Amino acid sequence: MNKQQINNNVSYALKVCGLTKPNQIQELIDINVDFLGFIFYEKSPRYVLNHLGLEDIAQINHQGKVGVFVNEKVETIVEIAEKAKLNLIQLHGDEDDHFIIELKEQLHPDVKIIKVIRIGNDTAENKEKIAKIFNDNPTTCNLQPINYYLFDTDSKAFGGTGQQFDWNVLNEFEIPLPYFLSGGISEENIKNMEGLKQKPFALDINSRFEIAPGNKDVSRIKKFKTIIPKSRNGTI
Repeated sequence: MNKQQINNNVSYALKVCGLTKPNQIQELIDINVDFLGFIFYEKSPRYVLNHLGLEDIAQINHQGKVGVFVNEKVETIVEIAEKAKLNLIQLHGDEDDHFIIELKEQLHPDVKIIKVIRIGNDTAENKEKIAKIFNDNPTTCNLQPINYYLFDTDSKAFGGTGQQFDWNVLNEFEIPLPYFLSGGISEENIKNMEGLKQKPFALDINSRFEIAPGNKDVSRIKKFKTIIPKSRNGTI
């Protein structure tokens, strides 16, 4: 067994975020990447609308198109989701429970929501933040507005740091939903996931697999995909 191969009893979906180039997107589709991430945050160097139009994204034939938003208006998210035919919405900002419920009510029922929890260097602060989010997870009217969590390294730029947070903090909780693990995941540290009591549903990779912001190293992604167990079929 490859020393970097992780537990074969666990399967992981794979999300590649920050996509901007049609040829690279097609290559990732061809190797069955589960989730394609498009960033709709103007301050990001991977802002997708600098490269692709909403119609271009709508025409991508894939069932795991994720739109990433940061403190955006509900109406804007809904409009983009419809025009780009997004399958999932990733909320990477400071969106609260009321915002998420309102968004869920306006989105197409099939569109799922990923709520990001940003993890910083202060362990006590992280634990308090995570506990509050889990305790406040809204289920009013059986809307169940959040489908997944995503844990990422905190940064002023809202993602794309290439840095790993302390994954051990996740072992302090029973995570109530399937979750994506992000923040500096690479071939070098993937084996560290063996120490997680509750394994992620999916791995989210971005800046560590780039030549430049938005320009992916597809050959490296292909190699990375071979060292993780096959994706969970039919669970998206």
